[in-house]
Amino acid sequence: MNAKRVIVRGAVQGVGYRMWMKRQAERLGVSGWVRNRGDGSVEALVAGDTAAVEELLRLCRRGPALAQVASIEEDLAEAPGVPGFQQLPSV
Repeated sequence: MNAKRVIVRGAVQGVGYRMWMKRQAERLGVSGWVRNRGDGSVEALVAGDTAAVEELLRLCRRGPALAQVASIEEDLAEAPGVPGFQQLPSV
């Protein structure tokens, strides 16, 4: 299982990014969560089959139609302890 913590920067809040990412993750069978951060970025933990995680991250570089992704940081992480993909409250 491949797990990564991701920070997405750019115009990614208020454009449906979290809901879009949740749908993409569920479609690909990726577990984890996504949330907005106070600095205007979106943070996520994604885990699953390596090919599925990499496909989700490829999609996240574009994001939904209204998003403007400037950059994505990826770090290795521990897989979440629960299955499924959650949209968490903002921090």
